[in-house]
Amino acid sequence: MILEKLPRFPLCELPTPVHHLKSFSALVGGPSIYMKRDELTSLAMGGNKTRKLEFLVGEALAQGKDTLVTAGGIQSNHCRLTAAAAARAGLSCHLVLNGDPPETPNGNLLLDRILGAQLHYCHRKDRDTTLYRVAKALEQKGSKPYVIPVGGSNSVGAVGYVKAMLELSAQLREMNIRPDAIVFPTSSGGTQAGLTLGAKLAGFDGRLLGMSIDQTKTGDDPFAPVLTDIANAAAKRLESDLIFTEEDFGLNCDYLGAGYAVPGDLEFNAIRDLARSEGILLGPVYTARAMGGLMDLIRKGVFKRNHTVVFWHTGGSPELFAWADQIKL
Repeated sequence: MILEKLPRFPLCELPTPVHHLKSFSALVGGPSIYMKRDELTSLAMGGNKTRKLEFLVGEALAQGKDTLVTAGGIQSNHCRLTAAAAARAGLSCHLVLNGDPPETPNGNLLLDRILGAQLHYCHRKDRDTTLYRVAKALEQKGSKPYVIPVGGSNSVGAVGYVKAMLELSAQLREMNIRPDAIVFPTSSGGTQAGLTLGAKLAGFDGRLLGMSIDQTKTGDDPFAPVLTDIANAAAKRLESDLIFTEEDFGLNCDYLGAGYAVPGDLEFNAIRDLARSEGILLGPVYTARAMGGLMDLIRKGVFKRNHTVVFWHTGGSPELFAWADQIKL
């Protein structure tokens, strides 16, 4: 497959395991729940972005770049892992972070600094222009920057989750498990686009359900066209004839709460219940919102006792420390 010929810089310990959450399944009183443990990808406290960064860093090195430049929120998991990937690959790293730095850095922001990234702060509305301004300034100083979009979500990064879906499919066959659904957080689109393409290539016939963290189906900036564009570009990169439309993406936007990075009872309850039943930590921004949504869908009978569900843990536990004063248990 052309996938194996694309530039890739190894960053992950693969395959990540699939665990049966027996106690948690009993606690929520619903389907048999398994977890794909991508918080265990190993690099700098793990997470799904590491899979994308293997291909993004691979392309950067193939192009002779010497600096990674990307953007995200103050507590961005993607930025933390980009800084770690740069350190592993011997590259410099510049991060454009929207928000005001706290007096005492914590969570992912603290890790960004420990990992040696150069930090640039801006307002959210100025993030994209600041990202490219930083890259241009680096070029003018003689550096060779490689710009990575927010979340690593483009056709290059999405290939990491095509590979991930093929990995999971092989594990499920070996475990003799046929899940009715795979549920995961979705935000910038690369993970969901890659999983959807990978599912087609693997012949997976179950449901893929992205639990939106901050995206909507309608309005000025609907999410489905973004997913479609990334998936089709990734398919082209892999020399596949597959073509995706907006209807190919399962998306639930019912659990946006008070907004991005504003966790509430839904997220805190999910964090508590999973931690105390399985000893597994969720992050309050992404995985706890997705798991809280899944728990509510189980309560509503969308997923029943005779179903099997795989929840894809995409990481984010360092976020917990940034919300220490808000977490209600």
